[in-house]
Amino acid sequence: MEQRDLFGNIIPSLNNDKVKSGLTKIEDGEYLFYPDFFSKAESDLFLQKLKDEIEWKQESMNMYGKQVDFPRLTAWYGDNDKPYSFSGITLQPKIWTKELLEIKAKIESIANVQFNSVLLNRYRSGNDSISWHTDAEKELGQNPVIASVNFGATRKFQLRHINTKEKIEIELTHGSLLIMQGELQHFWQHQVPKTSKVVCERINLTFRVIKL
Repeated sequence: MEQRDLFGNIIPSLNNDKVKSGLTKIEDGEYLFYPDFFSKAESDLFLQKLKDEIEWKQESMNMYGKQVDFPRLTAWYGDNDKPYSFSGITLQPKIWTKELLEIKAKIESIANVQFNSVLLNRYRSGNDSISWHTDAEKELGQNPVIASVNFGATRKFQLRHINTKEKIEIELTHGSLLIMQGELQHFWQHQVPKTSKVVCERINLTFRVIKL
């Protein structure tokens, strides 16, 4: 059955040659990157919808005996039996929105994975960030596939090998798609650092498969 996006266009079924064209193999992992996966019109609309309709929350974590706010806003959406725990908190999923399902359907044609959850991070300015970490929680299983979608300001995304300390930097642009797969989450940390540049808002969605 044909799938259509919010503009009424048929979502194409992409062949393996096109998938492989975006593949980069690195030591202990691999990733695919598509800087213009979503059109500007799609990206502009999704950005506005996500800003207006997602139930954003200011989460905090305990650090040295104090509650410290995350330097960003977050939200967790997905299937209703898929909670997610990290940094000492557990998130219960909100029900999928129409736009999230549109985005999910389109990226699944590239990732060849049916995602059941998505973590959304809203970076309000260059002061918002996420520090070095891996997405290797037990709920994600062995060699998880993480699909990262970016709408809004371009921000630097950095990868760092846990053992060799090799670094890779990718500019995540408006409408881009980054898929991390293979052993990457077990050997590479990643972060979005703060920037002193004046930047607009950015919303990042990382689609996942919760296995437990």
